Amino acid sequence: MQAGEHRRKSGVANFITEYGEAQRYKVLEVIGKGSYGVVCSAIDTRTNEKVAIKKINDIFEHVSDATRILREIKLLRLLRHPDVVEIKHILLPPSRREFKDIYVVFELMESDLHQVIKANDDLMPEHYQFFLYQLLRGLKFIHTANVFHRDLKPKNVLANANCKLKICDFGLARVAFNDAPTAIFWTDYVATRWYRAPELCGSFFSRYTPAIDIWSIGCIFAETITRKPLFPGKNVTHQLELITDLLGTPSQDVISRVRNEKARRYLSTMSKKSPVPFSEKFKNIDPLARNLLQKMLAFDPKDRPSATEALADPYFQSMSHLQREPAANPISRMEFEFERRRLTREDVRELIYREILEYHPQMKMEYVNGNDQANFMYPSAVDQFRRQFAHLEEHYAKGNAMVPLERQHASLPRLVVSFSC
Repeated sequence: MQAGEHRRKSGVANFITEYGEAQRYKVLEVIGKGSYGVVCSAIDTRTNEKVAIKKINDIFEHVSDATRILREIKLLRLLRHPDVVEIKHILLPPSRREFKDIYVVFELMESDLHQVIKANDDLMPEHYQFFLYQLLRGLKFIHTANVFHRDLKPKNVLANANCKLKICDFGLARVAFNDAPTAIFWTDYVATRWYRAPELCGSFFSRYTPAIDIWSIGCIFAETITRKPLFPGKNVTHQLELITDLLGTPSQDVISRVRNEKARRYLSTMSKKSPVPFSEKFKNIDPLARNLLQKMLAFDPKDRPSATEALADPYFQSMSHLQREPAANPISRMEFEFERRRLTREDVRELIYREILEYHPQMKMEYVNGNDQANFMYPSAVDQFRRQFAHLEEHYAKGNAMVPLERQHASLPRLVVSFSC
């Protein structure tokens, strides 16, 4: 037996406490890779659950990226809901002041809504009704916490083969405090164009509302029905052309309230178009579904329903139930105090470390009580995970790794029976 292997078995691997987690997760295969790092499937040996572990590389290379990661892990801790993806754990780094990668453990979802739409050409009305119900139920919870997601699209909705959906990717999300200056609030808005509300295509209105997310959900709903994007604009101008091709040009009343002079002039000079009847555009679908879709895709944000109002629509009469649609408590301003100041790399590192401690109660207690030893190198799973991930990534890059069965999206069940979840 090699010396390193002996040490692993006799030392860190057996140290299963708040201070060491080397054997808790059995890493299986690479299931995804992106600019952020890599995602592997794994087994949580404590619960025997399948999980996804996302390794985020070099998070402090750019303070803006690190702040986005901080925002997302904080929001996912605060927004615990059945229709929002859950962070189950974050591995403790070996050193509070020197770590640069983090390993975030999520529940394992088999696919995303983009893949579901591509892979299933036989989605039934019950499927997309249940999909929309879950999205609106999750959105109600998010919005009542005063959070705007801002980047809802099929790839940001995870899916399981039992038709369960979960909203993910809160990196662009923001908490709306009443006195927050909206100019600052939206300066970094770069969400996917195809699902972007018209008011965001030209800075139309003076104050943005949760209606931007309702528009995105409407676009997603239309895509589940037709199996193709509703407004696949090539640029912002083309995006507005496609929107007005369907909805018609906005009224003078709406145009007069556009705050951006250039956008107001563009809309005023646009050739007049009449709206296409939704009964013509979306034939052979439930009239109730069509009516709700038309409400969600209103050009003027004030005409779109809230998530709560949409859930009360006649379309959901058979499944809507207030007890299954909880509201959230508004998020405390203190949680996002960091948004109001310019952060250094070390500031963000410290804030991310505090978020990690939320998943390590004993360590958090020591930290709060002032007993935290900043330079103490405690047993950590990170070194072992780094080696395992590197090995799997090498094979993945060479094409040796097969996508595991749990990621190969099977056909959805013909009947949706999970309404009670």
